[in-house]
Amino acid sequence: MELDPVLIARLQFAFTVTFHIIFPSFTIGLAAWITTLEGMWLKTKNDRYHELARFWTKVFAVSFGMGVVSGIVLSYQFGTNWSRYSEVVGNVIGPLIGYEVLTAFFLEATFLGLMLFGWNRVPPWLHFCACLAVAIGTTMSAFWILSANSWMQFPAGHEVRDGIAYPVDWLKIIFNPTFPTRLGHMVAAAYITTAFVVFATGARWLIAGIAPESAKTMVRMGLGLLIVLVPIQGFLGDASGENTLKYQPVKVAAMEAHWGGEGETTGPIPWVVFAWPNEAEERNDYQIAIPYLGSLILTRTLDGTIKGLKEFPEDLRPPVVIPFFTFRIMIGLWGLMMLTILAGGILWARGRLFGSTLYLKYARFLWPIGFLAILAGWYTTETGRQPWVATGILRTADAVSPVAGGAMATSLVLFILVYGIVFSAGTYYINRLLRYGPDVARGRGDEDVSGLRPLSGAKDAGRKVLEAGE
Repeated sequence: MELDPVLIARLQFAFTVTFHIIFPSFTIGLAAWITTLEGMWLKTKNDRYHELARFWTKVFAVSFGMGVVSGIVLSYQFGTNWSRYSEVVGNVIGPLIGYEVLTAFFLEATFLGLMLFGWNRVPPWLHFCACLAVAIGTTMSAFWILSANSWMQFPAGHEVRDGIAYPVDWLKIIFNPTFPTRLGHMVAAAYITTAFVVFATGARWLIAGIAPESAKTMVRMGLGLLIVLVPIQGFLGDASGENTLKYQPVKVAAMEAHWGGEGETTGPIPWVVFAWPNEAEERNDYQIAIPYLGSLILTRTLDGTIKGLKEFPEDLRPPVVIPFFTFRIMIGLWGLMMLTILAGGILWARGRLFGSTLYLKYARFLWPIGFLAILAGWYTTETGRQPWVATGILRTADAVSPVAGGAMATSLVLFILVYGIVFSAGTYYINRLLRYGPDVARGRGDEDVSGLRPLSGAKDAGRKVLEAGE
């Protein structure tokens, strides 16, 4: 059977980028969290913040390392699987990625060693500055990567000569029309992701009776940030959607499974809660929709309309099923976040946050919610850009290297095996760290936690903490 090299190359890149994006999205927020903790320790001299900062630095080290390793693989794929892409848009994308390395990665690499190993070896203020530099570096990395990806969504500031894109105006390239809202949306998502991990870990420790005072600090700080950022993320997401409607209307039509056509392009648009997009017959099966809501969300009027998929040539339409469902998964997870912070805020205001065993048991399972929302958002964004790898310049099918599908399939299988082993081990180790917490490790001489067992009576201690409440 002849394997389609385009499909295999896309599957391979999707697989590797799925693993990669998990770690930068976590370390962006985690670096800021560690910096905040150390800053609070310098100001208050409360050793609890210092202990937490040291503990989360261990988690950061593992996450950062796995992010770097998975990112290197992606850059190699530009040459092995997507050589035509490198040839056509490399004059623009290459420098943007180079700027990310020169400014963000070099900044992180310069101060990372001091951040990880400088405890008790350099003055506290210098160590704080190192943490701050790493936090700035991770955010700058997001800046350049989002700029490059946004340019691929809606290229600007370039010219095409003989099928090759050349930069003309770097400010227009960097700050392309879809970039600002997407950057804000992504950075907020990274902070929310980290806040949920911290919040859930604090709840987990409280239930298990591990470092109760540190756990309370984590729950307060995590929930407090979420109460601020999750509603703001709703506005940022809406602004990003409005921007996408302006510059990539076919993507929005796919996200909403809005087919349009004769008799459907005027009048109010319903918001489709659920359906199965039938691309063969250009309609939705099993549709459940709320009248007028689609018009209100998309056009800010009750009877506004947008272009439907039928108004675009078939060869310029993205697949509909994936962006339709992943977009709704992202929205559904955001709704769950809102309900969580609403319940937590009410309990906190009533002084019952740490006395509600049911809420804390629920909260401890929320650590992956930010990661899932980010993945759903990226699948929506990248699938919705198809059939273009760089909109209007290069189609995805024309960007693949002249490599046999069987060879790509072999490397994909190897990637799955290696990633499965390496990243499972890394994730397992992070979970071990989060399971035991700083007090247990300190009680055993701050040694590697891999040989530790949970403290006897931890559950009883946790029960007493919960009974004590605030």
